[in-house]
Amino acid sequence: MRDAGLERAIDVAGGVAQLARKIGIAQPSVSNWNRVPAQRVIAVEVATGVSRKILRPDLYSELAMSDTLDPIEAGRVQEYTLLATLLSSAPSQALLEQIAQLNGDATPLGCAHAALAEAASIAVATEVDREYFDLFVGVGRSELLPYASYYLTGFLNERPLSRLRDDLAALGIERIEGNPEPEDHAATLCEIMAGLVAGRFPASLTAQRAFFEKHVSRWIGRLFADMTKAESARFYRAVGTLGSVFLEIETEAFKFAN
Repeated sequence: MRDAGLERAIDVAGGVAQLARKIGIAQPSVSNWNRVPAQRVIAVEVATGVSRKILRPDLYSELAMSDTLDPIEAGRVQEYTLLATLLSSAPSQALLEQIAQLNGDATPLGCAHAALAEAASIAVATEVDREYFDLFVGVGRSELLPYASYYLTGFLNERPLSRLRDDLAALGIERIEGNPEPEDHAATLCEIMAGLVAGRFPASLTAQRAFFEKHVSRWIGRLFADMTKAESARFYRAVGTLGSVFLEIETEAFKFAN
């Protein structure tokens, strides 16, 4: 029996086949779900506009987070999840409207939130979809290549990807079936960091820091900086700014972590 979150996503998508098509997997896989798998929540949210808190309240509701995470850790999960969502595909109009409700404050992160909210408030989903395509997909080649291998070696599918796969296997994290992107895509790495912090992928703080320093912080800051000045970027300039600010906070926090 399907849970309420999955039923809502299927209804919004227009059926099981349509939902499977939107997230790029085979229909039988979705047909076999009783609830949205943890590793599929972001893709389903992006495809349907149904909030992750509705899709998997056991993972993403404030109550669920408060049971296991302090507010700082919960905030880290939310930042990584937001970045993973926006880097994985273009946001729907419904998601843009949610992002437009973000609150800012005088801190660097608060200012980045406010700028992203403002960008979302004037964005049109069809235009952002084209922007995402030009930035990260492209015809022949996109303006940016959001992969660790490319930023670290200048080529795709190189040693950084191989090392990442070894470390993911050691952590017990499996590749998502049907995902055509290699694991060193920026969205995947942000999603993995969210899972590590939230405890969905059990790992100590030391293991989190090791993963972050080996596979994330060495290169992703350059991607975020490139997003802020990319010719095709409009909405995604604000995403790049948020990523840059959050990366600085994470880097400093890990330096002082016990």
